[in-house]
Amino acid sequence: MPLVANILIVLIALLHLWFLILEMFLWTRPSGRRAFGLSEEFAEQSRALAANQGLYNGFLVAGLIWGVWLGPDGFAIKVFFLGCVLAAGVFGGLTAARKILWFQALPAAVALLLVLA
Repeated sequence: MPLVANILIVLIALLHLWFLILEMFLWTRPSGRRAFGLSEEFAEQSRALAANQGLYNGFLVAGLIWGVWLGPDGFAIKVFFLGCVLAAGVFGGLTAARKILWFQALPAAVALLLVLA
């Protein structure tokens, strides 16, 4: 079970690394605007906010990888960072876009259950 949990945690970390790239580097480019359904004007106006959000995703990536790297000693770190991802996913799903529940909250909930099992 720990191996499956760690694989899922790494996949979640990679997903958040992709979010970091989209928000910090591609936000105003056509691919970034398309991913989030943004107009060119809104993307330019919100560029700094998106970069800040991307940085926070980077912290999630670092914490998740740190927990996996520590192995069994990383239990509390995995639980904490998966909880952060889950909370952010639920909040985003309720306030921004329902699909966030499926792409962010659900994988974090499954991984958290696997870590706790």
